[in-house]
Amino acid sequence: MKRLCASTFARRLFKPRTTTKKHKHLQESKEKMEQSPIVTVNDNNDYQESRESMEKSDMITASANNNFDSQSATENGKETGSYVATNIILNHEFLDGLHSWHPNCCDAFVVPAGSGYHKGLAAEEGCCYAVVSNRKECWQGLEQDITSRVSAGSAYTVSACVGASGTFQGSVEVLATLKLVYQNSETSYLFIAKKSASKECWEILEGSFSLSTMPDQVIFYLEGPPAETDLLIKSVVISCPSSTACDSSGTSSVCTDDDNIIINPQFDDGLNSWSGRGCKVALHDSMADGKITPMSGKAFASATERTQTWNGIQQDVTGRVKRKLAYEVTAIVRIYGNNVTTADLRSTLYVKAADNRERYIGIASVQATDKDWVKLQGKFLINDSPSQVVVFLEGPPAGTDILLNNLVIKHAAKPPSPSPPVIEDAGFGVNIIANTNLNDGTNGWFPLGNCTMSVQTGSPHIMPPMARDSLGAHEPLSGRYILVTGRTQNWMGPAQMITDKVKLYLTYQVSAWVKIGKASGPQNVNVALGVDSQWVNGGQAEVSSDRWHEIGGSFRIEKQATKVMVYIQGPAAGVDLMVAGLQIFPVDRTARFRHLKRQTAKIRKRDVILKFSGSDSGSLFGTFVRVRQLQNSFPFGSAISRTNMDNEDFNDFFVKNFNWAVFGNELKWYWTEAQKGNLNYKDADELLDFCTKNNIQVRGHCIFWEVIGTVQAWVQALNKNDLMTAVQNRVTGLLTRYKGKFPHYDVNNEMMHGSFYQDRLGKDIRVNMFKTAHQLDPSAILFVNDYHVEDGSDSRSSPEKYIEHILDLQEHGAPVGGIGIQGHIDSPVGPIVCSALDKLGVLGLPIWFTEVDVSSDNEYVRADDLEVMLREAYAHPAVEGMMLWGFWELFMSRTNAHLVNAEGDINEAGKRYLALKHEWLSHAHGHIDEQGQFSFSGFHGSYEVEVVAVSKKITKKFVVDKGDNALVISIDLS
Repeated sequence: MKRLCASTFARRLFKPRTTTKKHKHLQESKEKMEQSPIVTVNDNNDYQESRESMEKSDMITASANNNFDSQSATENGKETGSYVATNIILNHEFLDGLHSWHPNCCDAFVVPAGSGYHKGLAAEEGCCYAVVSNRKECWQGLEQDITSRVSAGSAYTVSACVGASGTFQGSVEVLATLKLVYQNSETSYLFIAKKSASKECWEILEGSFSLSTMPDQVIFYLEGPPAETDLLIKSVVISCPSSTACDSSGTSSVCTDDDNIIINPQFDDGLNSWSGRGCKVALHDSMADGKITPMSGKAFASATERTQTWNGIQQDVTGRVKRKLAYEVTAIVRIYGNNVTTADLRSTLYVKAADNRERYIGIASVQATDKDWVKLQGKFLINDSPSQVVVFLEGPPAGTDILLNNLVIKHAAKPPSPSPPVIEDAGFGVNIIANTNLNDGTNGWFPLGNCTMSVQTGSPHIMPPMARDSLGAHEPLSGRYILVTGRTQNWMGPAQMITDKVKLYLTYQVSAWVKIGKASGPQNVNVALGVDSQWVNGGQAEVSSDRWHEIGGSFRIEKQATKVMVYIQGPAAGVDLMVAGLQIFPVDRTARFRHLKRQTAKIRKRDVILKFSGSDSGSLFGTFVRVRQLQNSFPFGSAISRTNMDNEDFNDFFVKNFNWAVFGNELKWYWTEAQKGNLNYKDADELLDFCTKNNIQVRGHCIFWEVIGTVQAWVQALNKNDLMTAVQNRVTGLLTRYKGKFPHYDVNNEMMHGSFYQDRLGKDIRVNMFKTAHQLDPSAILFVNDYHVEDGSDSRSSPEKYIEHILDLQEHGAPVGGIGIQGHIDSPVGPIVCSALDKLGVLGLPIWFTEVDVSSDNEYVRADDLEVMLREAYAHPAVEGMMLWGFWELFMSRTNAHLVNAEGDINEAGKRYLALKHEWLSHAHGHIDEQGQFSFSGFHGSYEVEVVAVSKKITKKFVVDKGDNALVISIDLS
């Protein structure tokens, strides 16, 4: 769901930045597993994975002199022998100590030339080098932020002179890696190259990389040797020899041209067209005694004397921004002062509508520092024709200056036409795990960490159910399992390399039996993958020692990896781990779709007999009949927002292709009462009016939201009595105002993942919320709503846990009437989704997918994922509706999840959605038989029948409802 930063509530309503809830559930287990040699990555902005938090707490700061002047550029260029191929690494030979370099969770120092500190590598005189020491993990090393000096589409070469020192024998591997951080807090690691290094001589590590899209932050670092081994670095060169775009300023991607709507973007004309938003602005050619100079051009501006986080530098762009056009914003920024070294810096659009309504659109954010210039990049689109538009920078704490070197806003280029991935010899259903039945002992397996593996007997002989649903008939398992003992860390367990067996863009299903030894309570067990330096979740389950448990999940790799390892981890140190029958196999979605089509026909279609009568009924035999379905009655809906309604293209697509809606933010408490006592129902009223006029029903989302990060600051500050009063006022005010207008309500969102109200007001508050809502609007169906219920990746919201939660509410009197499954999912696998639906279906409550979105850079892969979710939902008898969490680019929570591009072009995912909608409409034609009837089988919904007689044509409408028996409809033609 879209989130609103709590700090902005008291000031204004701010459009949430792009977020995703993927892998939120793994935070607790990650904290336990943070010492794993596989670096974990969490792409949810509400949580930080352990590595990032360690970096922030343990980082050793070096010199603050980070300006990249012409002299350093010239010196760096000498390394490559070409001034065109300028080295973008600052202080590449450590002549200025650790200036511009940062040790990553370890220590570092520079050895002066000729010191002989490491005698085996001291043959060359006149060279200093860096020593990275006190390394506790293999990934710890030395890094440099190169964000502002690289650009998408350029090819870069890397050459580093490296060595190692320590007690090791032989050689160790040194790796060059990029850490890529994106706007929605997605983080990935791009492997560049590796080299074996020894204690005897320096080695040259060489590689290359290019970026198809530009992240918000690009960090280069060297890593790799085992813990306690010192990493030695003599020089680093990163150059772009093939492109003149890579100049010493590193700002090729922000060059100004005629279509830049910003006036005076590089301050060549002083501060003309610029002003301060609640603060002062000043022009500089340098700051901090010359330590801060422009990245490009001759000057930069500062927003100073800031007393609020929203204060910053701004420019009015009214009249230069066109509605319904996508714009890309790129800025070079940094911060200075007030002892703040890093801060979130945002670009924001202030928009004032013709009716004086004000709103703020978040464009992009970046973690800015006081050490280097960084690139801030994002996109926006305006749907209406506002009376005023202002772009400004904001975010750092009061008292900290915002520095801006240049700003470009121009029409965003359309991406190139995508191509479907080509996958040869997919091997659907073939297990890529070697020796899975352990017929050859532990051959092919190895223990991750200092633990012991042995083969035992006594595990289940049958395939786990979810895998059996995918594979069909399968030979029994051997009954042998791997027992892992002596586990001193929770990440320790059995592992296997599968690098050469995994194919890009294939969706793999994961399945295994797992069990634990004696433990104090249930433990989380996780099938994980180390994809180069990235951690990937393959499935998670809560496991006890009393029985074998099924663990299932899925994954997909979309970028080439040099190393892929699968391992099973999770229980606390000292707890034995048992694993049997691990299966990892690519799933055949086409075969699954054939099954679902047959199932859909049984669930969503009904036999219909049209029985004709009238004055000429005796002569109807042989008359031509054409039946056309006008609309499928199954609810297919989408999230919308008030700003969407100003775009007629958005409205047209929405009204034509959806029959239900849900408001993204406009009904939530933090929107309707951002400040205490200031009620705002105008946006919700207008959205509801739009839907009512277009015969679209609306889900009420949501009355409360249990996750503390979504609760306004003023609500969090209330004492217990005042909070209880505020809760009562909220539910009474909302449901009284809209009584009978919302058929559904999500009463208290995400109770499996948050507990703000329960912690403050006691467990009974959840039940009371349901009871009060039912009393105020008895006609509404009251839902629970949560995420990661359907994908096997979250032990906290597994179907079993969700069932327990619902039953507990009901047993205490809560009138729970529906089950919401959000559906924010990655690499969906039909049998896994179906298994969750089967389990929840036992409760007999209607199930709705309430917030479905799927994400992939490749539109064809995204379309396949979307088809999986749509077909599984439509083919399951317990599912009574599906809502997408948006469909229009720049108005969705997740990137690369849209069906329609920002300017209205329908992409491959959108075309797939429309094709399925068309497939689920029934059409028939033929002739009236001797009994005066015409029969067909059709999907539930509204129809039109056309009877073409000799002298006239008659059209009638009818509805096909759900039912097990044939539906007989009498049609009078008189």
